[in-house]
Amino acid sequence: MNTKIWDLRQMEQSSEELDALNEMKDIFENGGLIALPTETVYGLGADARNEQAIHKVYEAKGRPSDNPLIVHIHTLDQIDAFSSGITDEIKKLMKAFWPGPISFIVPLKKGYLCRSVSGGLDSIAVRMPSHPIGRRILQFVDLPIAAPSANLSGRPSPTTFEHVYHDLDGRVDGIVNGDQSEVGLESTVLDCTQFPFRIARPGSITQLMIEAILPNCITTQGALDIDKPIAPGMKYKHYAPDTPVKIIDSLEHQPSSNKNWDKTAFILPRSMRKLVPESATFITLCKDENDIRGANHNLYQILHQLDQDNHIEQAYILGFPINDESTAIMNRMMKAADQVIVKGEEL
Repeated sequence: MNTKIWDLRQMEQSSEELDALNEMKDIFENGGLIALPTETVYGLGADARNEQAIHKVYEAKGRPSDNPLIVHIHTLDQIDAFSSGITDEIKKLMKAFWPGPISFIVPLKKGYLCRSVSGGLDSIAVRMPSHPIGRRILQFVDLPIAAPSANLSGRPSPTTFEHVYHDLDGRVDGIVNGDQSEVGLESTVLDCTQFPFRIARPGSITQLMIEAILPNCITTQGALDIDKPIAPGMKYKHYAPDTPVKIIDSLEHQPSSNKNWDKTAFILPRSMRKLVPESATFITLCKDENDIRGANHNLYQILHQLDQDNHIEQAYILGFPINDESTAIMNRMMKAADQVIVKGEEL
Protein backbone atom coordinates (compact mmCIF):
# COMPACT_ATOMS: atom_id res chain seq x y z
CA MET A 1 0.00 0.00 0.00
CA ASN A 2 1.27 3.47 -0.88
CA THR A 3 0.86 5.77 2.13
CA LYS A 4 -0.06 9.38 1.27
CA ILE A 5 1.61 12.14 3.31
CA TRP A 6 -0.04 15.50 4.02
CA ASP A 7 1.44 18.47 5.87
CA LEU A 8 -1.32 20.88 6.89
CA ARG A 9 0.90 23.08 9.08
CA GLN A 10 1.47 25.60 6.28
CA MET A 11 -1.80 25.10 4.41
CA GLU A 12 -4.42 26.74 6.64
CA GLN A 13 -7.29 28.29 4.65
CA SER A 14 -5.58 27.59 1.33
CA SER A 15 -6.73 25.73 -1.77
CA GLU A 16 -4.07 23.10 -1.02
CA GLU A 17 -5.62 22.47 2.39
CA LEU A 18 -9.11 22.17 0.89
CA ASP A 19 -7.84 19.63 -1.64
CA ALA A 20 -6.12 17.65 1.12
CA LEU A 21 -9.18 17.68 3.37
CA ASN A 22 -11.44 16.54 0.53
CA GLU A 23 -9.01 13.71 -0.19
CA MET A 24 -9.03 12.67 3.49
CA LYS A 25 -12.83 12.77 3.66
CA ASP A 26 -13.04 10.55 0.60
CA ILE A 27 -10.61 8.05 2.18
CA PHE A 28 -12.56 7.94 5.45
CA GLU A 29 -15.91 7.55 3.68
CA ASN A 30 -14.51 4.65 1.68
CA GLY A 31 -13.22 2.77 4.71
CA GLY A 32 -9.61 3.93 4.66
CA LEU A 33 -7.19 4.69 7.51
CA ILE A 34 -5.46 8.03 8.20
CA ALA A 35 -3.07 8.81 11.06
CA LEU A 36 -3.65 12.31 12.41
CA PRO A 37 -2.14 14.44 15.18
CA THR A 38 -3.86 15.14 18.47
CA GLU A 39 -2.60 16.97 21.56
CA THR A 40 -2.07 13.64 23.39
CA VAL A 41 -0.52 11.28 20.82
CA TYR A 42 -1.04 10.65 17.09
CA GLY A 43 -4.19 8.63 16.40
CA LEU A 44 -4.99 6.12 13.66
CA GLY A 45 -8.36 7.26 12.39
CA ALA A 46 -11.17 5.32 10.73
CA ASP A 47 -14.93 5.80 10.28
CA ALA A 48 -16.40 4.44 13.52
CA ARG A 49 -19.57 3.36 11.66
CA ASN A 50 -17.71 1.14 9.21
CA GLU A 51 -17.07 -2.43 10.38
CA GLN A 52 -14.50 -3.13 7.66
CA ALA A 53 -12.61 0.08 8.41
CA ILE A 54 -12.38 -0.78 12.11
CA HIS A 55 -11.17 -4.27 11.22
CA LYS A 56 -8.40 -2.60 9.20
CA VAL A 57 -7.39 -0.58 12.28
CA TYR A 58 -6.97 -3.72 14.38
CA GLU A 59 -5.09 -5.37 11.51
CA ALA A 60 -2.76 -2.41 10.85
CA LYS A 61 -1.84 -2.13 14.54
CA GLY A 62 -1.75 -5.85 15.27
CA ARG A 63 -4.22 -5.00 18.05
CA PRO A 64 -6.48 -7.53 19.84
CA SER A 65 -10.07 -6.95 18.76
CA ASP A 66 -11.44 -6.97 22.33
CA ASN A 67 -9.49 -3.79 23.11
CA PRO A 68 -12.02 -0.94 22.68
CA LEU A 69 -11.31 2.16 20.62
CA ILE A 70 -11.97 5.83 21.43
CA VAL A 71 -14.32 7.72 19.14
CA HIS A 72 -13.23 11.28 18.30
CA ILE A 73 -15.74 14.05 17.64
CA HIS A 74 -15.66 17.80 17.07
CA THR A 75 -19.00 18.85 18.57
CA LEU A 76 -21.21 17.64 21.43
CA ASP A 77 -24.14 17.23 19.05
CA GLN A 78 -22.46 14.20 17.47
CA ILE A 79 -22.85 12.16 20.67
CA ASP A 80 -26.64 12.07 20.34
CA ALA A 81 -26.34 9.62 17.44
CA PHE A 82 -24.67 6.90 19.51
CA SER A 83 -25.40 7.56 23.22
CA SER A 84 -28.54 8.48 25.14
CA GLY A 85 -26.99 8.32 28.59
CA ILE A 86 -25.29 11.71 28.88
CA THR A 87 -26.33 13.02 32.32
CA ASP A 88 -26.08 16.63 33.48
CA GLU A 89 -23.00 15.67 35.53
CA ILE A 90 -21.25 14.25 32.47
CA LYS A 91 -22.18 17.29 30.39
CA LYS A 92 -20.73 19.58 33.04
CA LEU A 93 -17.38 17.80 32.86
CA MET A 94 -17.41 17.68 29.06
CA LYS A 95 -18.02 21.41 28.86
CA ALA A 96 -15.24 22.06 31.38
CA PHE A 97 -12.54 19.93 29.74
CA TRP A 98 -13.42 19.71 26.04
CA PRO A 99 -11.75 20.19 23.68
CA GLY A 100 -8.96 18.52 25.63
CA PRO A 101 -7.17 15.35 26.74
CA ILE A 102 -9.99 13.45 28.46
CA SER A 103 -12.27 10.66 27.19
CA PHE A 104 -15.63 9.77 28.70
CA ILE A 105 -17.01 6.21 28.68
CA VAL A 106 -20.76 6.51 28.18
CA PRO A 107 -23.60 4.06 27.48
CA LEU A 108 -23.69 2.96 23.83
CA LYS A 109 -26.86 3.35 21.82
CA LYS A 110 -26.86 0.54 19.28
CA GLY A 111 -27.36 0.88 15.55
CA TYR A 112 -25.08 3.78 14.60
CA LEU A 113 -21.49 2.84 15.41
CA CYS A 114 -20.24 -0.57 14.32
CA ARG A 115 -20.11 -3.26 16.99
CA SER A 116 -16.34 -3.84 16.92
CA VAL A 117 -15.43 -0.23 17.73
CA SER A 118 -16.51 -0.85 21.34
CA GLY A 119 -14.77 -4.21 21.64
CA GLY A 120 -18.21 -5.81 21.99
CA LEU A 121 -19.16 -3.74 25.04
CA ASP A 122 -22.37 -1.80 25.70
CA SER A 123 -20.39 1.38 26.32
CA ILE A 124 -18.17 3.61 24.21
CA ALA A 125 -15.30 5.99 24.97
CA VAL A 126 -15.55 9.39 23.29
CA ARG A 127 -13.35 12.46 23.26
CA MET A 128 -12.97 15.85 21.58
CA PRO A 129 -9.30 16.65 20.85
CA SER A 130 -7.92 20.18 20.99
CA HIS A 131 -5.07 19.88 18.47
CA PRO A 132 -5.79 22.54 15.80
CA ILE A 133 -4.94 20.32 12.82
CA GLY A 134 -6.77 17.32 14.24
CA ARG A 135 -9.82 19.49 14.92
CA ARG A 136 -9.82 20.94 11.39
CA ILE A 137 -9.84 17.42 9.96
CA LEU A 138 -12.64 16.23 12.27
CA GLN A 139 -14.74 19.30 11.52
CA PHE A 140 -14.33 18.92 7.78
CA VAL A 141 -15.02 15.19 7.49
CA ASP A 142 -17.84 15.48 10.08
CA LEU A 143 -17.75 11.79 10.97
CA PRO A 144 -17.25 9.94 14.26
CA ILE A 145 -13.62 8.87 13.92
CA ALA A 146 -12.29 5.94 15.94
CA ALA A 147 -8.62 6.65 16.59
CA PRO A 148 -6.38 4.52 18.80
CA SER A 149 -2.71 5.47 18.98
CA ALA A 150 -1.06 5.30 15.55
CA ASN A 151 1.56 2.69 16.36
CA LEU A 152 2.03 -1.05 16.29
CA SER A 153 0.26 -2.55 19.28
CA GLY A 154 2.44 -2.76 22.40
CA ARG A 155 4.98 -0.24 21.13
CA PRO A 156 5.48 3.20 22.71
CA SER A 157 2.76 5.58 21.55
CA PRO A 158 3.71 8.02 18.76
CA THR A 159 4.11 11.71 19.53
CA THR A 160 5.73 12.75 16.23
CA PHE A 161 5.12 12.16 12.54
CA GLU A 162 8.39 10.23 12.37
CA HIS A 163 7.18 7.73 14.99
CA VAL A 164 4.02 7.05 12.98
CA TYR A 165 5.87 6.79 9.68
CA HIS A 166 8.32 4.27 11.16
CA ASP A 167 5.53 1.96 12.38
CA LEU A 168 2.76 2.39 9.80
CA ASP A 169 4.21 3.46 6.44
CA GLY A 170 2.75 1.06 3.88
CA ARG A 171 0.10 -0.17 6.32
CA VAL A 172 -2.31 2.82 6.19
CA ASP A 173 -3.74 5.09 3.49
CA GLY A 174 -2.32 8.34 4.81
CA ILE A 175 -0.41 10.15 7.54
CA VAL A 176 -0.84 13.82 8.48
CA ASN A 177 2.45 15.49 9.37
CA GLY A 178 2.06 17.72 12.44
CA ASP A 179 4.22 19.01 15.27
CA GLN A 180 5.13 16.94 18.33
CA SER A 181 2.10 16.28 20.51
CA GLU A 182 1.89 18.86 23.29
CA VAL A 183 0.64 16.65 26.14
CA GLY A 184 2.56 13.51 25.18
CA LEU A 185 0.47 10.93 27.10
CA GLU A 186 -2.84 9.37 26.12
CA SER A 187 -6.02 10.96 27.40
CA THR A 188 -7.51 10.41 30.81
CA VAL A 189 -10.38 7.93 30.47
CA LEU A 190 -13.30 8.46 32.86
CA ASP A 191 -15.86 5.66 33.17
CA CYS A 192 -19.22 7.39 33.40
CA THR A 193 -21.39 4.29 33.12
CA GLN A 194 -21.96 4.39 36.89
CA PHE A 195 -21.89 7.04 39.59
CA PRO A 196 -19.59 7.84 41.28
CA PHE A 197 -17.39 7.72 38.19
CA ARG A 198 -14.11 5.79 37.96
CA ILE A 199 -10.84 6.66 36.26
CA ALA A 200 -10.20 3.75 33.87
CA ARG A 201 -6.92 5.22 32.60
CA PRO A 202 -5.01 8.09 34.22
CA GLY A 203 -3.89 11.04 32.12
CA SER A 204 -3.03 14.71 32.33
CA ILE A 205 -6.56 15.57 33.50
CA THR A 206 -6.31 14.35 37.08
CA GLN A 207 -8.81 13.33 39.75
CA LEU A 208 -8.29 16.60 41.64
CA MET A 209 -8.92 18.60 38.47
CA ILE A 210 -12.13 16.67 37.75
CA GLU A 211 -13.40 16.97 41.31
CA ALA A 212 -12.69 20.69 41.32
CA ILE A 213 -15.49 20.89 38.73
CA LEU A 214 -17.75 18.20 40.20
CA PRO A 215 -16.88 17.49 43.86
CA ASN A 216 -16.76 13.90 45.11
CA CYS A 217 -17.70 12.47 41.72
CA ILE A 218 -14.96 9.79 41.54
CA THR A 219 -14.66 6.52 43.42
CA THR A 220 -11.52 4.45 43.82
CA GLN A 221 -13.52 1.48 45.12
CA GLY A 222 -14.19 -1.64 43.06
CA ALA A 223 -11.74 -3.35 40.74
CA LEU A 224 -11.97 -2.89 37.00
CA ASP A 225 -12.31 -6.15 35.04
CA ILE A 226 -9.01 -6.54 33.18
CA ASP A 227 -10.32 -9.54 31.21
CA LYS A 228 -13.05 -7.29 29.80
CA PRO A 229 -11.27 -3.95 29.33
CA ILE A 230 -13.43 -0.83 29.05
CA ALA A 231 -10.55 1.42 28.02
CA PRO A 232 -7.39 1.11 25.91
CA GLY A 233 -4.23 0.07 27.74
CA MET A 234 -5.89 -2.00 30.48
CA LYS A 235 -5.37 -5.61 29.40
CA TYR A 236 -2.38 -5.98 27.13
CA LYS A 237 1.26 -4.93 27.27
CA HIS A 238 1.58 -1.29 26.22
CA TYR A 239 4.10 1.50 25.85
CA ALA A 240 7.21 -0.74 25.93
CA PRO A 241 10.32 -0.21 23.80
CA ASP A 242 12.41 -3.17 22.68
CA THR A 243 15.26 -1.86 24.84
CA PRO A 244 14.89 -3.16 28.43
CA VAL A 245 13.96 -0.35 30.82
CA LYS A 246 13.99 -0.34 34.61
CA ILE A 247 12.65 2.33 36.97
CA ILE A 248 14.97 3.79 39.61
CA ASP A 249 13.14 4.60 42.84
CA SER A 250 15.62 7.41 43.63
CA LEU A 251 19.20 8.39 42.86
CA GLU A 252 21.26 10.36 45.36
CA HIS A 253 24.78 9.19 44.47
CA GLN A 254 26.53 8.31 41.23
CA PRO A 255 26.29 4.55 40.48
CA SER A 256 29.35 2.38 41.05
CA SER A 257 32.33 3.14 38.83
CA ASN A 258 33.29 -0.53 38.98
CA LYS A 259 30.51 -1.43 36.55
CA ASN A 260 30.60 -1.05 32.78
CA TRP A 261 27.99 1.56 31.83
CA ASP A 262 29.05 1.97 28.17
CA LYS A 263 25.79 0.60 26.74
CA THR A 264 23.49 1.99 29.43
CA ALA A 265 21.27 5.08 29.27
CA PHE A 266 20.17 7.03 32.32
CA ILE A 267 16.92 8.95 31.79
CA LEU A 268 16.88 11.62 34.47
CA PRO A 269 15.90 15.24 35.07
CA ARG A 270 18.47 17.72 33.77
CA SER A 271 19.16 18.76 37.36
CA MET A 272 20.57 15.26 38.06
CA ARG A 273 23.01 15.18 35.14
CA LYS A 274 26.04 15.08 37.46
CA LEU A 275 24.95 11.70 38.87
CA VAL A 276 25.29 9.90 35.53
CA PRO A 277 28.42 7.73 35.15
CA GLU A 278 30.90 9.23 32.70
CA SER A 279 30.74 6.28 30.31
CA ALA A 280 26.93 6.10 30.26
CA THR A 281 24.48 7.92 27.97
CA PHE A 282 22.46 10.70 29.59
CA ILE A 283 18.95 11.45 28.28
CA THR A 284 17.01 14.40 29.67
CA LEU A 285 13.60 13.40 31.04
CA CYS A 286 12.56 16.89 32.20
CA LYS A 287 13.95 19.98 33.96
CA ASP A 288 13.90 18.77 37.55
CA GLU A 289 12.21 16.27 39.86
CA ASN A 290 9.05 18.41 40.04
CA ASP A 291 8.61 18.81 36.27
CA ILE A 292 5.91 16.19 35.70
CA ARG A 293 4.47 18.03 32.69
CA GLY A 294 7.88 18.01 30.98
CA ALA A 295 8.28 14.29 31.69
CA ASN A 296 4.82 13.59 30.24
CA HIS A 297 5.72 15.49 27.09
CA ASN A 298 9.08 13.74 26.62
CA LEU A 299 8.49 10.15 27.74
CA TYR A 300 7.40 8.49 24.49
CA GLN A 301 9.92 10.43 22.42
CA ILE A 302 12.62 9.03 24.73
CA LEU A 303 11.33 5.46 24.55
CA HIS A 304 11.43 5.66 20.75
CA GLN A 305 14.94 7.15 20.94
CA LEU A 306 16.18 4.14 22.93
CA ASP A 307 15.28 1.76 20.12
CA GLN A 308 16.81 4.00 17.46
CA ASP A 309 20.18 4.09 19.22
CA ASN A 310 21.87 0.75 18.53
CA HIS A 311 24.54 1.61 21.10
CA ILE A 312 22.08 1.45 24.03
CA GLU A 313 21.27 -2.02 25.38
CA GLN A 314 19.55 -1.09 28.66
CA ALA A 315 18.11 1.99 30.33
CA TYR A 316 17.23 3.27 33.78
CA ILE A 317 14.56 5.92 34.21
CA LEU A 318 13.81 7.91 37.34
CA GLY A 319 10.40 7.28 38.83
CA PHE A 320 8.28 9.89 40.61
CA PRO A 321 6.55 9.66 43.99
CA ILE A 322 2.91 8.75 43.36
CA ASN A 323 0.53 11.67 43.69
CA ASP A 324 -2.39 13.13 41.76
CA GLU A 325 -0.16 14.69 39.10
CA SER A 326 2.31 11.80 38.65
CA THR A 327 -0.17 8.90 38.49
CA ALA A 328 -0.42 8.97 34.69
CA ILE A 329 3.28 8.96 33.90
CA MET A 330 4.01 6.30 36.50
CA ASN A 331 1.26 4.16 34.96
CA ARG A 332 3.05 4.39 31.58
CA MET A 333 6.53 3.95 33.06
CA MET A 334 5.52 0.83 35.00
CA LYS A 335 4.15 -0.78 31.84
CA ALA A 336 7.20 0.25 29.78
CA ALA A 337 9.45 -1.26 32.48
CA ASP A 338 7.32 -4.41 32.87
CA GLN A 339 6.75 -3.38 36.51
CA VAL A 340 10.49 -3.56 37.36
CA ILE A 341 11.74 -1.05 39.97
CA VAL A 342 15.28 -1.04 41.31
CA LYS A 343 16.88 0.87 44.18
CA GLY A 344 19.25 3.58 43.04
CA GLU A 345 21.59 2.86 45.96
CA GLU A 346 22.17 -0.65 44.62
CA LEU A 347 23.36 0.42 41.16
